[in-house]
Amino acid sequence: MRTLVSFCLMMLLASSVVADPSFWKHVWPKTDFTNTSVSNWREILSGGPGKDGIPALSDPQFVAVSGETRIGNQEAVIVLEMEGERARAYPIRYLTWHEIVNDTVGGVPVAVTFCPLCNSAITFDRRVGGRVKGRVLEFGVSGMLRNSDMVMYDRQTESWWQQAIGQGIVGEMNGVELVTLPSWMESWESFRARHPEGLVMAQPVAQRAYGQNPYVGYDSSARPFLYSGEMPPHGIDPLQRVVRVGERAWPLTRLAEAGEIREAGIVLSWKAGQASALDSSSVAEGRDVGNVRVRASSAGGAGKNLAHDVMFAFAFHAFWPKGKWMLGE
Repeated sequence: MRTLVSFCLMMLLASSVVADPSFWKHVWPKTDFTNTSVSNWREILSGGPGKDGIPALSDPQFVAVSGETRIGNQEAVIVLEMEGERARAYPIRYLTWHEIVNDTVGGVPVAVTFCPLCNSAITFDRRVGGRVKGRVLEFGVSGMLRNSDMVMYDRQTESWWQQAIGQGIVGEMNGVELVTLPSWMESWESFRARHPEGLVMAQPVAQRAYGQNPYVGYDSSARPFLYSGEMPPHGIDPLQRVVRVGERAWPLTRLAEAGEIREAGIVLSWKAGQASALDSSSVAEGRDVGNVRVRASSAGGAGKNLAHDVMFAFAFHAFWPKGKWMLGE
């Protein structure tokens, strides 16, 4: 089990490797580095493990909620509810070690992703349109970070993708945007109560310390790892969680205090009972950061689940520098 100190040292050593195209071409011979939206290659750094060093999963197995006994009540799971399908839970205890799960739900190919360094949990439709309409991609973990956020890659073209924004940044898919699907982090206890007939991803066969957090104390750190960009404005702690909906961000502290916020045509709600996966050495024993839901409030879409992310403030500012901070009065 890595301590926070040893993890910091590993990250500092990894940060000395600058992602210059001439350096990376021997690992990425199929990637078109001339087609890119990255203006400063120094933004991209090695996170330590190389390409597929963090192994993404494909075609995971599932078990009935009633048959799952490993997961603690307050452990976080990523919830995906697709029409006509039993609700699925993807435990953070597994995604911490794999970061991407390629799955198909209700005939829709999806990528369930989690970047621990940004606390960013987002689900994408793996089908891409436009000039490559109809192509289904499978995603892996590149081993690179940009603004401390995971850089994914697709196995079909080996283009690089920014996880936080779901957009291609290097290669044939540069500029292509993935469709984000509504999903959210919720405690296992809450999911189990709402979906007693639901499904939960089974423990992968890979040998990992599932249930343990290799980033102990990270969300209490003073600064994010491998991030040299601007810090958030308004005196906001860079590792404070914010609820991002589009280009707006609500501080989680504000939402937790209010319990419910109705603004900008949406309803945000908070309820206690979800453990931080980036606090204690055990993901089941982290401090309570609560459960967040985001729904539409406008006519015609009232009550509809909306795509959102509960991410760290520094990451929101890095990828939406002109985004709106919803600080209230």
